Amino acid sequence: MRILLIEDDTVLGAAVRDQIAGDGQSVDWVTRLDGADDALRGTAYDLILLDLMLPDGRGIGFLRGLRSRGQVTPVIILTALDQISDRIEGLNAGADDYLVKPFDLAELSARIGSVARRYSGNPNPIITHGSIEIDLAARSIRREGKPVQLTAREWALFEAFVSRPSQLLSKAQLEEKLYAFDVEVESNTIEVHVSRLRKKLGSAVIETERGMGYRLGRP
Repeated sequence: MRILLIEDDTVLGAAVRDQIAGDGQSVDWVTRLDGADDALRGTAYDLILLDLMLPDGRGIGFLRGLRSRGQVTPVIILTALDQISDRIEGLNAGADDYLVKPFDLAELSARIGSVARRYSGNPNPIITHGSIEIDLAARSIRREGKPVQLTAREWALFEAFVSRPSQLLSKAQLEEKLYAFDVEVESNTIEVHVSRLRKKLGSAVIETERGMGYRLGRP
């Protein structure tokens, strides 16, 4: 997934960014709402993490504006505002989840996964694909009953295929899901990760459409 983090607290923002990157996801971090507007104009995000109190305005107004324009990207609010009325306001404005600071970073990862599964049409965290069993919540895979260890990037790439089982994904789309806009990507990065996934999960697990992209193979 590619995630937009809107947070002006530099300590918390760095911790959240590192947590998301450690999970194998791509994250772009901005500290102001105008920066968020610029980012959204140029990139299609899978999820937005939104603070409510920012230097140039309130996140609630920003969220209402997104929804009024038909923007359906899921949003998780991250805020120190912990009153029930604040939570109700955030959810009514169009948030998909609401996490009160301070929060555990592992819980944030779990909430991100939960929201992503709902939007991908896979609310059940356990998916079976042939001889492969994927636990989306635990971020674990078993092949023929035996655990398979994936790196964070390998997991994020495989999760992109699993969440869109019939969709052809171009190399550019996959790069965008895995890397933030300030990270240089080697020209063969996707090919290398796909090759490693095939070695670990079976040669047919990912199909190649030459010159077009990749898709999840038939079970």
